[in-house]
Amino acid sequence: MTAANPIRVLVADDHPLLREGIAAVLAGQADIDLVGEASDGREALECFRQLRPDVTLMDLQMPHMNGIDSILAIRGECPDARIAILTTYRGDVRALHAIQAGAQAYLLKSTLRKELVETIRSLAAGKRHIPPEIAADLAQHIGQQCLSPREVEVLQAAALGYSNRDIALQLRITEDTVKGHMRLIMDKLGANNRTHAVAIAVQRGVLEIGTPL
Repeated sequence: MTAANPIRVLVADDHPLLREGIAAVLAGQADIDLVGEASDGREALECFRQLRPDVTLMDLQMPHMNGIDSILAIRGECPDARIAILTTYRGDVRALHAIQAGAQAYLLKSTLRKELVETIRSLAAGKRHIPPEIAADLAQHIGQQCLSPREVEVLQAAALGYSNRDIALQLRITEDTVKGHMRLIMDKLGANNRTHAVAIAVQRGVLEIGTPL
């Protein structure tokens, strides 16, 4: 890409200030042109269809459609789409899900000013960008068993303060089954107790804080 043929960028994030900050950083780059902004995942998909940007910057947590679902939809229509995840979270599970969905880069919002421009150029050139700390998180957990969807439900309920009895009633299973799930959860996460398991799951991106059951 040259200044005469700049890299066309779409940014999707539900925080206007972040979009403004990205626009300000890119405004000084002759070889990059911010062609569109979206405030949620559905809007990001529509903007992508209309604009066909060279690089899309996608927040993970957005209303209506989250970043991962939006990536899946975009990549389903355009397998060659170049997408970078924007997130405040380092959790390896989030990173893995984003990469599995088709993202080629993972940008922490705390490092945007330093890494944004070069990441966009790398993606446009067909390369990937995974920060060393994210790659280390992924490598640390390779081979570990993932929680099943039911185990995630049980742990989410525990995170919301439900007792085993309440979880059993909510999920329509027996209390002994809940206890069995909790034992497996703690074993898979290497946790000492349910509170520790919740903390690990939030840190790694298995659970979203504040997500209702």
